[in-house]
Amino acid sequence: MTPLPPQPISPLDGRYYPVVHTVGEHLSEAGLNRARVVVEVEWLVFLTDHAMFTTSPLSVDDKAALRRVVETFGQQEIAELAEIEATTRHDVKAVEYFVRRRLSDLGLDAIAELTHFACTSEDVNNLSYALTVRDTVEQVWLPAYRSVIATLRTMAEELKAVPMLSHTHGQPATPTTLGKELAVVVYRLERVLAQIEGGEYLGKFSGATGTFSAHLAADPEADWPALSKEFVEGLGLTWNPLTTQIESHDWQAELYDRVRHANRILHNLATDVWTYISMGYFTQIPVAGATGSSTMPHKINPIRFENAEANLEISSALFSTLSETLVTSRLQRDLTDSTTQRNIGVAFGHSLLALDNLRRGLGEIAVNQVRLAEDLDHNWEVLGEAVQTVIRAEVTAGQSNIEDPYAMLKELTRGKRIGQDELVAFVNGLDISSGAKARLTALTPATYTGLADEMVDHLEV
Repeated sequence: MTPLPPQPISPLDGRYYPVVHTVGEHLSEAGLNRARVVVEVEWLVFLTDHAMFTTSPLSVDDKAALRRVVETFGQQEIAELAEIEATTRHDVKAVEYFVRRRLSDLGLDAIAELTHFACTSEDVNNLSYALTVRDTVEQVWLPAYRSVIATLRTMAEELKAVPMLSHTHGQPATPTTLGKELAVVVYRLERVLAQIEGGEYLGKFSGATGTFSAHLAADPEADWPALSKEFVEGLGLTWNPLTTQIESHDWQAELYDRVRHANRILHNLATDVWTYISMGYFTQIPVAGATGSSTMPHKINPIRFENAEANLEISSALFSTLSETLVTSRLQRDLTDSTTQRNIGVAFGHSLLALDNLRRGLGEIAVNQVRLAEDLDHNWEVLGEAVQTVIRAEVTAGQSNIEDPYAMLKELTRGKRIGQDELVAFVNGLDISSGAKARLTALTPATYTGLADEMVDHLEV
């Protein structure tokens, strides 16, 4: 058999690449290396701006030229870094040499020794990961997440008055509205959204074991913690003052737990919508040319929701591993976090793919109000709750002498199907006030939805 040409192992880099490639803009080896160049360049600019070691601030043109190294970072630079790393066998050292080459090209050899000055690799790495994760969340993942929420919010508002039979424990239960049930999901997702939006992206920049030892040896008079804080915050990150060699990754664990939480809520949505489709509450809109089954022509399979479900499970498993393992580092440093963090993009990629499937899937379903109405009309026994509750109120108010109304309704309805005529006859024979009888006999399963439609208005504007 002829060997295949080199192929991507991950489906994210193959079949699903068009959907998730924006994650690779940040959370890939190339994206990480570009961020490393950002950190190295900005540290050079920072040191010279502060006239460290008798340097002078770079000219506006020199700063612009240095920063263009980042702006024009592309395939040629990726290949050059790979060539350097083949010799150094060290990814961050390769970036340092890459930046030194650019300084030489720009005639800035005089400041070459400030490249990677007093840095351990993790000083550069932790800031680079914070930048790439932040940009992935803010520029890629959150827009997709908000789009799904917006779709669900629109559906909740449009369907807030559409009655639907509830199913608790899979059994017919007190009716609700379809919009209210979707609003529950929106509310849950928006709570997690606020937590993710309010999260911190921490960074350290304090040397080999977080003590500023080399910094102090080079310049005992400088306020290195203050300079470190200014530099980290200048990158738009939150400064972590107390670390070992590595930034402790607690902010990452918090973020990944929150994204995983969002994933699980979305997973619940996917399985519920799938179930509603199987019950006929939603119909799927046929897509021209699409095939549902290779052998059964009639089928339209709910593949969007099934794919979302599977990708959310993979993403959640990865985020769980990330949040659990990244918070542990032996003594002042071990390398387990290096391999682990290289999978952050994979976790976000599967979540992004699921969000795309959900957004598309929600746009390919329609409400089957006929089926909803049929199910409601076939389950009049769900009004037993209303009847026994009204009787209790009547007894308490002195309008009835009925004993144990719950047992009475249990006898009438449990495990049985009753219709409107039977229920009305039962109510009319009760020892309750005429007003109570009128309220109960006017009820139908479709109107027994309480405040469900109004509850949708609890969603924040």
